[in-house]
Amino acid sequence: MRTLFVAMGLLAATALSAAAAEPAKMVETKMGKVWATEKGMTLYTFDKDAKDKSNCDKDCLKKWPAFHAAEKAKAEGEWSLVKAADGKEMWAYEGKPLYTFAEDKKAGDMKGDGVGGVWHMAK
Repeated sequence: MRTLFVAMGLLAATALSAAAAEPAKMVETKMGKVWATEKGMTLYTFDKDAKDKSNCDKDCLKKWPAFHAAEKAKAEGEWSLVKAADGKEMWAYEGKPLYTFAEDKKAGDMKGDGVGGVWHMAK
């Protein structure tokens, strides 16, 4: 009986970890598949960032808000957490910190792609 409970517990734990939601979703656009927030706002990467390090300072974050993580978020798989210039944790995908663009006003907007030659939609 004890073995049965242990097995059921392991099965439940495995199912819960497999069901853990990614912090963003992949959406189909006219430019192909890109990462977006749960509200459908396009996510971007910054060429001047280093792997697992944001180089977007506080002024930069006004135009390119960090894709902040929930308070108790945990990194998993390709998703990691890095510090934003505002001191809060932000999401990174495959080591690339992720941002939204202040000029994107509605889900599906992609106005930030190519800005300054250093901002790109996250794919």
